[in-house]
Amino acid sequence: MKEIVAVDIGGTHARFAIATVDEGRVTDLGNATTLKCAEHASLQLAWEAFARQIGRPLPRAAGIAVACPVQGETLKLTNNPWIIQPAQLGAKLGVDEHVLVNDFGAVGHAVAQVDPSYLRHLCGPDRPVSDAGVTTIVGPGTGLGSAYVVRRGGRYIVCETEGGHVDFAPLDVVEDKILQRLRLRYRRVSTERIVSGPGLVNLYEAIAEMEGQPARTRDDKELWTLALEGRDHMASAALERFCLALGAVAGDLALAQGGHSVVIAGGLGLRLADHLPRSGFAERFVAKGRFEAMMSDMPVRLITHPQPGLFGAAAAFAERFT
Repeated sequence: MKEIVAVDIGGTHARFAIATVDEGRVTDLGNATTLKCAEHASLQLAWEAFARQIGRPLPRAAGIAVACPVQGETLKLTNNPWIIQPAQLGAKLGVDEHVLVNDFGAVGHAVAQVDPSYLRHLCGPDRPVSDAGVTTIVGPGTGLGSAYVVRRGGRYIVCETEGGHVDFAPLDVVEDKILQRLRLRYRRVSTERIVSGPGLVNLYEAIAEMEGQPARTRDDKELWTLALEGRDHMASAALERFCLALGAVAGDLALAQGGHSVVIAGGLGLRLADHLPRSGFAERFVAKGRFEAMMSDMPVRLITHPQPGLFGAAAAFAERFT
């Protein structure tokens, strides 16, 4: 068994925990400590603050997830003041071994390793995700994350993708009008412009224009609250469109990746846990013409682990080093 530091760095917060890994798996994830990135000038200083908070020397190994592509000599995170230089991480953090992964890659590792009780049934046959072949992962949040896990012979690999940036494909007259309106604002309308936290605002404004009504807010956090609580009829209509589009793109990505099962992740996935089964998500997921029967036989589940990024960062380390 080996202790490591698991780190999940987002735009606003950095989360830390002491994890235990053994034989390629996470055996324990300790309590998470959440620090505001804006209150620390660098990852190194936040790392040291975490050590002071728990009052003990940190292990000399780390699994780190970051909310940006892990490419090049310098990583710059959106809405985060930190600059991360992968080649210098070991020396700055005082670790002998470390793994650095994209945040949605970490979610892929979490999907591959979490206890099945953290994978809640959404639609399709109520059976576990595939233990062989491809599991497609789609995660709406600040953007739209996408990855897939390939399992074979008791092992797995995680493939990070930019599937959230595929073109938005309208499937009815209402979505034709939504796309037409968004084309006036964006040179190219990707699925992420619809299926993301800010995407709900785009839907809401388009629906308000169609109805000849004023859009009362452009704050996506307020709008999500109104929609989920059913306190604004146009916000509720935007949420239903969101769920339809999420079902469509999840099905598209599963088709493109050769998926045998699908997992919905992301911060909004959890918020929609009770809403998605009552929405048009499942209908749109399977509506793939000649492949409808195949899609109907594909299990779709939702990851409910409270810290999938932290767990996945630890799992990425375990898969590589233990």
